[in-house]
Amino acid sequence: MDVAAKVTSKGQVTIPRAVREALGITAGDQVVFRVESHRAILARSPNLLDLAGTVPVPAAKRGVSWDEVRRVTQATRSEARR
Repeated sequence: MDVAAKVTSKGQVTIPRAVREALGITAGDQVVFRVESHRAILARSPNLLDLAGTVPVPAAKRGVSWDEVRRVTQATRSEARR
């Protein structure tokens, strides 16, 4: 699908309805632009909160604070570099 749109003097572009519908983009959604050579690719950014609960966490790891996760990760990386 090729759809044209104009760039305003402020560098803004309205995403055409056909493109929004094809990508499932609605008001408030975030999009990402990837530049490859002389071409830009537009994609809808996934809402990472939609992924919550999709990865099983072992019972022993549940409830561990982020500070502890970072500490253990840093220690593991330091040991791996040796």
